[in-house]
Amino acid sequence: MVGKAMQPDSAIGYRRSDFHYDLPQAQIAAQPTAQRDHSRLLTLCDSGLRHGRFDDLPDLLRPGDLLVLNNTLVVKARLAATKDSGGTAELLLERIETAQTGLFQVRVSKALKPGRRLTLADGSELQVQARVGEFYRLQFSEDILMVLERLGSVPLPPYIERSADAVDEQRYQTVYGRLPGAAAAPTAGLHFTQALLAQLLAAGIRVAEITLHVGAGTFQPVRVDDIREHVMHAERYHLSDDIAAAIRQTRQEGGRVVAVGTTVVRALESAAAAASADATVTDAASADLATGWQETRIFITPGYRFRVVDALITNFHLPESTLLMLVCAFAGYRRIMQAYQLAVAQGYRFFSYGDAMFVERSHDV
Repeated sequence: MVGKAMQPDSAIGYRRSDFHYDLPQAQIAAQPTAQRDHSRLLTLCDSGLRHGRFDDLPDLLRPGDLLVLNNTLVVKARLAATKDSGGTAELLLERIETAQTGLFQVRVSKALKPGRRLTLADGSELQVQARVGEFYRLQFSEDILMVLERLGSVPLPPYIERSADAVDEQRYQTVYGRLPGAAAAPTAGLHFTQALLAQLLAAGIRVAEITLHVGAGTFQPVRVDDIREHVMHAERYHLSDDIAAAIRQTRQEGGRVVAVGTTVVRALESAAAAASADATVTDAASADLATGWQETRIFITPGYRFRVVDALITNFHLPESTLLMLVCAFAGYRRIMQAYQLAVAQGYRFFSYGDAMFVERSHDV
């Protein structure tokens, strides 16, 4: 169903349309698979493409590899409110700034001015402090996480055209998520089970965790034709000294750093960039990593030279999205777009609740 001819990597410029593909609506996964690790897995490596299942992963990883997970936990980030004028407002968390202050997408009929008040379903109030780009800074009278847990709902992605239910509260979380703060799941991790993780550990694959609280801005479309004009949303991430040491040890011992999801790629590559004033450094073995809490707006497109990540586990991403551009940069534009064509033709399920890919980094891009 994809009718667009592939451009060679050398011909790719900065056009949004280069990252378009056609997808039947029926292949957008509206529900999770019956069992997490029974989703399909398309493997893309130097030897070509291979079809399998996610629980084949132990056969794709090697003893000494380091699997890096994002341990963020999705909160009930969607709230309904009433304006002080009587109208309705829908709030969607972007990020928590302090215990009682956060940035939110606010859907209202007319822009809100600072000082306006919103009332939640239990009668508690919050105040509009400021407009911050596309978001509003809102001041709560109590801890935001407590309010969200009490009154919020699971924020399913906009392309899942149904209301969240009890199944989503469990399945739109990774089994290893533990630090609350995300408005969207790091979806590559949704395929893991505790049994699969235990199997990987028993096989000599090491596991490490970073934290990147995914904001609703992850679904922000690229609206400009020249992608160099796109402004990335900001996200906070944390990398510990222990994880940085584990990555260095893995590189020294010849293992691979395997990122579970684009959020991990963005965090690790941002940490490498933050540690070096020279953004052209390409020797991952010698790259230092900045640790602690950092903020990233990194926008990875074809031509980017990766310094940390060797392999990537990822879901299939929206056409013309920044995440598809990142994966094209990682494995090669032509290889990825052809793999997506094949996945469409073979009936793979796409996006958050969809199937997955295991991708090795191309050294030819």
